[in-house]
Amino acid sequence: MTSEQTDVLLAVDIQNDFCTGGALAVPDGDAVVPVANRLLERFDNAVITQDWHPPDHHSFASQHSGKEPFDSTDMPYGEQTLWPDHCVQGTDGAGFHPHLLTKRAQLIVRKGFRSHIDSYSAFFENDQKTPTGLTGYLRERGLTRLTLLGLAYDVCVQFSALDARRLGFEVTLVRSGCRAIDMNGSADAATRAMTEAGVNFIDDLI
Repeated sequence: MTSEQTDVLLAVDIQNDFCTGGALAVPDGDAVVPVANRLLERFDNAVITQDWHPPDHHSFASQHSGKEPFDSTDMPYGEQTLWPDHCVQGTDGAGFHPHLLTKRAQLIVRKGFRSHIDSYSAFFENDQKTPTGLTGYLRERGLTRLTLLGLAYDVCVQFSALDARRLGFEVTLVRSGCRAIDMNGSADAATRAMTEAGVNFIDDLI
């Protein structure tokens, strides 16, 4: 239980496809589950996000002739990394890790369901304009201090933290509750970007 009713836990994309054996497995991704569960039990307020892609999502390399996963392409909203097909709506891969205590969350935010645009952040699509609705939810409930964890540290966790700071929320990131893909130094770059944005880092929340 937290001491402040302005606190909320935001658990990002702890889904089968980002865990061991998944289509876009994050190294050691399963290790975030016990950390997330411990904090879900302690927080009165919790939100979890869920990648929820249609089968023809434009961020999938399979939708681009001659492209391979982790190549990039230009989209109307900027450069887009192309991913293996993952978190396809209604599949087991899109489901939450079976041990995640989802019953503790008051809200599930689904993102990435528009086929023409990817969505890393819990707050906006990748055009940085189209909202998910999470901002309004948090503000209407008076939730101003976010504790953040999930997958992947250098993609959806990072974008969520940066947007939260841009929107004026206080953000604390729990390192033990995150794992990174870490392509070409992306984990270190994410740490620098979040530090510059004013994100607070803690190893764990005891």
